[in-house]
Amino acid sequence: MKKVLYRHLFSKVLGLTLLLFSSSFYAQEEAEAATDAAAEQTTEAVDGDPVKGKQLFNQNCAACHSLDRKMTGPALANVEARLAEDEGLDKEWIYAWVKNSPGVIASGDAYANKIYAEYNQAAMTPFPTLSNEDIDNILAYTAAPPKAAPAQAAGGATAAGEGSGGSSSGISNEMILGALALVFGLLVVMLILVNKTLRRIAEANGVVLEKEKEKRLPIWKAFVQNQFLVLVTVVFLLLGSAYFAYGYLMQVGVDQGYAPVQPIHFSHKIHAGDNGVDCKYCHSSARVSKTSGIPSLNVCMNCHKSIYEYTGTAEGPSAEDLAAGRTNEFYTGEIKKLYKAVGWDEENQSYTGNSQPVEWVRIHNLPDFAYFNHSQHVSVAGVDCQTCHGPVEEMEIVEQHAPLTMGWCINCHRETNVKIQGNAYYEAIHEELAKKYGVEEVTAAMMGGLECGKCHY
Repeated sequence: MKKVLYRHLFSKVLGLTLLLFSSSFYAQEEAEAATDAAAEQTTEAVDGDPVKGKQLFNQNCAACHSLDRKMTGPALANVEARLAEDEGLDKEWIYAWVKNSPGVIASGDAYANKIYAEYNQAAMTPFPTLSNEDIDNILAYTAAPPKAAPAQAAGGATAAGEGSGGSSSGISNEMILGALALVFGLLVVMLILVNKTLRRIAEANGVVLEKEKEKRLPIWKAFVQNQFLVLVTVVFLLLGSAYFAYGYLMQVGVDQGYAPVQPIHFSHKIHAGDNGVDCKYCHSSARVSKTSGIPSLNVCMNCHKSIYEYTGTAEGPSAEDLAAGRTNEFYTGEIKKLYKAVGWDEENQSYTGNSQPVEWVRIHNLPDFAYFNHSQHVSVAGVDCQTCHGPVEEMEIVEQHAPLTMGWCINCHRETNVKIQGNAYYEAIHEELAKKYGVEEVTAAMMGGLECGKCHY
């Protein structure tokens, strides 16, 4: 018998794969341990608790103060050290100021009156409920250096959460996928080698592997010769063509999926999704009028007087956002467009009077012969905004989710039950119609929701 190669190659390839996987795993564990140790050292180096201080700062201070810039009040980065060096003020003065700033001003304190005059005699809101420990935590947060961006790993991959979407502990998704890819490649190589080895064994023993295939009639010739199959195929092609042609013609005038680019990029995903802003906070007219209305820019400024930049989430921008150029700097630039449109001076925290109109592009546009009342659906019927507009809390760019055709509206009226709780008018009608139709829940269609005059005047 002839000598057959590749006898010990399988174990060698497998051993090399396991070695690479284990080295990568331990390297990741060491990197994570070093990161955790650095974080602990940073936390211990600052007096107080910066983590609790950040929470207290966001709850009590962020509306008027920022760390690195002037807002309604002065910037608070390293405020304890600056007051001690420049003004000779200690923590006791800060305690008194935070808990009762009008009292400190009334006492004749020079620096307190200086700040009071500098900021247009707007006294700081007193916080008597904050303890000295709470104030120490806030000062620790203002003194803590900003966290550095996650360092890149050896293979060029960013820290967990940016590119992989995995957790901060354990084996990352990249390592799991890499291991699976290696195993798959190993299996392919093994199959190839096994195939070659078996062929060599067969040749060595004189085994014939393949037989000459008998010539058969090509399938297309057999199909052409069968007249019944040809007739059935032609009929199905004609019916399919008619079906798709009808579907295409019925899409004329339907703008489902329409997502225009707006002059100022507004992310519903960030506002309604990440921050949980209620739809009716901005579109307040939807409760009481026919139209939902386009929010005034002053509504935006209720929040963006204090929110002047976008810091993103802890996970960082997604791969989709990075591919589209939607970085933190991009969103901050859109906030600057808002300031320019309303004429807001960031430095002086005041309006200049030089405003510019914003030409928003309409997304949902019903024909003039169709009447739709938002208040009837939102306030009376209690229909959620997402029923018609889709999951706006997940949309980066809002699009027309539903087709908004007459058939779509009619189906909704046929399937939607009327909410009668707390409405004596609907309760009386419900009892009569429930007996008439023999049902427990009455739909909008049963109450006349399919009458032509309801939507067409």
